Amino acid sequence: SAETSPSVVFENIQKCSPNCLRLLLENISGLTVDDDFTVEVIPEINAAVATFIKSIDTKEFVKKCLQHKRVREFKMTARLLELTQTIRAESLPDSISTDYITVYFESARNGGGPVSDVQLFPEENSAIITFCSHKGNT
Repeated sequence: SAETSPSVVFENIQKCSPNCLRLLLENISGLTVDDDFTVEVIPEINAAVATFIKSIDTKEFVKKCLQHKRVREFKMTARLLELTQTIRAESLPDSISTDYITVYFESARNGGGPVSDVQLFPEENSAIITFCSHKGNT
């Protein structure tokens, strides 16, 4: 069976404050924010990503969210975050090298894993990092 993402994307969250969203997700999941899952709010696109540290059935969690009265009242949507092998790092220092980026993202302490490619974009102070597996960029 295909591996399921540990992350759930919530969209259209503008009617729900970040603290309200955290409480709502605790109520729906029965888990504790910070101990069992994290929430990253992305205000620029009215979205948030909940990433579960504790192993749960995220497909079932998405179903519960979509059926939940408050989620429907806030007109939010929920879906699994796609697993990816590529990420974009932004706001990098001018002097950073591809070697440094590779070693940083291969560090287990930083949640990394084996890196297969780094494309550096100095004019944008960004880089595209490609991992050998989607497990290396959690």
